[in-house]
Amino acid sequence: MPTWMWVERGSWEPVSTSAAVEGVKVTATARPRKAVWSMGEGGSVVCRGPGTPYSDAFSPKASSPDCGYTYRRASLSPPGGAYRVSVQVTWDVEWHGGGQAGVVPGLAMTAQRQLVVDEVQAVVTR
Repeated sequence: MPTWMWVERGSWEPVSTSAAVEGVKVTATARPRKAVWSMGEGGSVVCRGPGTPYSDAFSPKASSPDCGYTYRRASLSPPGGAYRVSVQVTWDVEWHGGGQAGVVPGLAMTAQRQLVVDEVQAVVTR
């Protein structure tokens, strides 16, 4: 079964903030660039957007159109019987103020969770 990964759409939008000190105002805008998913058993996926949330509108056998992965083995070996899946979202920050401007590339935020991957085998008899 394909696994679909996504970041909530509200979390995949530019974020801006400003600060002023002694009359100098600086504004920074962070934009998400990519999400790198580590699947817990050696595989990884790079997604250039938030991914598509799975819904009942899709077939259960369908692969994600933009951010998916297929496990080849059940999560029987890792501690707790689950893979540790993590996502690292990379942000680029543009700033301007006080007659200056610049870019701070590659700021990263990471989240993780445990994912149990089961396996079902069929035995065909006559």
